[in-house]
Formats: sequence, structure tokens, C-alpha cells
Amino acid sequence: MPEAANLAVLAGLLIGVIYGVVGLVSGFCMMSSLRGWWADGDDRLVRTYALAMGIAILATQLLAANGVVDLGKSIYLQPTFSLPLMLAGGVLFGYGMVLANGCGSRALVLLGRGNLRSFVVVMVLAIAAEMTLKGLIAPLRIALMQGSQTTATVTSLPALLSIGGLHGVPARLLPALVLGGGLMIFAFAHAPFRRTPGQMLAGLIVGLLIAAGWFATGHLGADDFNPVPVASLTFVAPIADGLQYVMLSTGSTVNFGIVTVAGVLLGSLLTAVATRRFKLEGFHSPQHMLRSAGGAALMGIGGVMALGCSVGQGLTGLSTLALPSFVAIAGIMIGAAMGLRGGLRVRPLQVEPKAGLY
Repeated sequence: MPEAANLAVLAGLLIGVIYGVVGLVSGFCMMSSLRGWWADGDDRLVRTYALAMGIAILATQLLAANGVVDLGKSIYLQPTFSLPLMLAGGVLFGYGMVLANGCGSRALVLLGRGNLRSFVVVMVLAIAAEMTLKGLIAPLRIALMQGSQTTATVTSLPALLSIGGLHGVPARLLPALVLGGGLMIFAFAHAPFRRTPGQMLAGLIVGLLIAAGWFATGHLGADDFNPVPVASLTFVAPIADGLQYVMLSTGSTVNFGIVTVAGVLLGSLLTAVATRRFKLEGFHSPQHMLRSAGGAALMGIGGVMALGCSVGQGLTGLSTLALPSFVAIAGIMIGAAMGLRGGLRVRPLQVEPKAGLY
């Protein structure tokens, strides 16, 4: 493996470990955030997520503005995409994470703590994602994408501003300051949130980890002869790639996504053991298992269609200011809202713990 790729992989492992530690200690999770906000009236966790979003946008755009990372090489800013497919995928993912009581990244964190329910979620998510990427569902996904795809010359907020005459660094930093600053103001405007230094620190660290991922792949991994794909934290495709690697590793190599998945598990496991939180847990009933597996399948399928998950689009995609990412995030929010409120609300099973707390 070339030296640049080695550096990116090592950085990815470290980023994953830190995310695993922070995720376990703080309960960082979009599902927990939205449930607390919409169902329980407690919006402290959603402000942690908003802070992470704001930090990720500002830090990532500063890297791009200084020429450290070329975000145009990422999947989020490609000229051809399917907005209907991304929206539908987001809805499936959002509803699936309500069924599974947490997203893919949270399942990894909880698996490191000994939660065997999360093992089922991770395995089913990986299989469903691989089926959608390359397996039985792939032809249908490709057909739907080809029938609804758009080729656009403008794929980001900075590019949109350039049409109005604002170019270069100002076109990049203005929307970053407005959107990122607005999210940070939303986070800190809440007095109870300001009294939780642990949640503030979690939002700050996760936001910086997104920028660190871009730096690792876009700068440390830069190699004219064998470049590393420019990416940052995301979990649906990497979980699928990780499962495939463990089964068929002969002749293949690890990449940034696979090692971040391994790092999250390792960081969570080490933290759980060190803090005496490690505890083997299983399902409460067959219905609980079916619901979690069904939600995991929807997350695997929807995450591939939307080109990312609650982290892959909600933080990483958003940090690029890509216009399609806003569509995918809207879909995830719609799906989560359907699962938490209204006629399609997922009703709690008996003795079912809340996301992030089991």
C-alpha cells in the first residue's frame, strides 16, 4: 500500500476510535436527538447534533478555501445525481432508524458496549447495503437512478452564489458562516444545553472529526499515481465493505471507510471496558428482533440510495454545502418524523429502551 494511502488509513483508524469514545460517552445520535426533541420535549441532544453540523461546515469549508482539500472530488459534488432517489432513500433511512432504535453509527457504538441487538442491526444493514450496491437490488436502483437523474452545472451553495457574481473564497465562506454560524447559535441559545459541557464538547469533537476525515483523505492521502478517494465519516457503505472485507480479505486492501468502522468498534469497546459499561444484552422478544432487522434493512437500502446516512449526509455531506445533500437530509428528517409522529408512528414495544440509552 502506498505511503499516502497508509497515512489516510491510520488517520481513519484514529478518527474512528475517537468517534467511538465520544459516541459512547455522550450518546451522540441523530435518532436520540430527534426522539428527545419531538417525542420527549428534551432538545439538548439535538443541539449537540446542530453544533456538530455547524463546526463540520465551518472547519471543512476553511480547509477547502485554503486549498487543502478538493471537495469537488467527493461523491457529494458530482454533476450527475438523482434527487428523487436521494429523497426516497433518505425517507427509508429515516424511518428505518426509528424502527431499529438508532442509526448505523450508533449501532456500531452500542455493539462495542456488548449490545447484541446492535450486532443484528449491523449485519442486516451491511447485507442490505451490499445487495443495493452490487447485489439483487442493484439493477432496480440503477434503473431508477438512470430514469430520474439530473446533470447539473451547479451542485453546491458556493457554486450557486458564483452565478450571482460572488466568486472564490467569499462564495465559499459566506454560506459556511451563515449556515454554520446559525446552527451554532441555535445550539448555544438553549440555556440547559450551555449547562452540559460534555454535550458541547461532543458536538465540537464530532464536527472536527468530519473535517479531519476530509484532511486525511484529501491531503494526507493525496497521491497522483494512486489517490485515495476523497471522503470523510459515513457508515452505510463502509459497514458493508467491512463485512465483505472480513469474509473475502485475500487479495484486497483496507480503506479509510473500513478502518473507521473498525475504529468506532474499538473505541467504544475500550471505553466500555474502562468505564465498566460493557454488558451483554439481547432482544426482549421476537417482535423486537424483527423490528430491528427490518429497520436495519431499510437503513441499508435507503442509505445507499441517498448516498449516505445520518452522519454521511447529515454531517459529512452537509459540510460540503452540496445541494443534493440538503435533499437527502430532508428525506431523513421526513422519514424520522413519520416514525416518531403521526399515523405511521412506530409504537414502542414493551420494555423497549430508548435509542442511545441501552
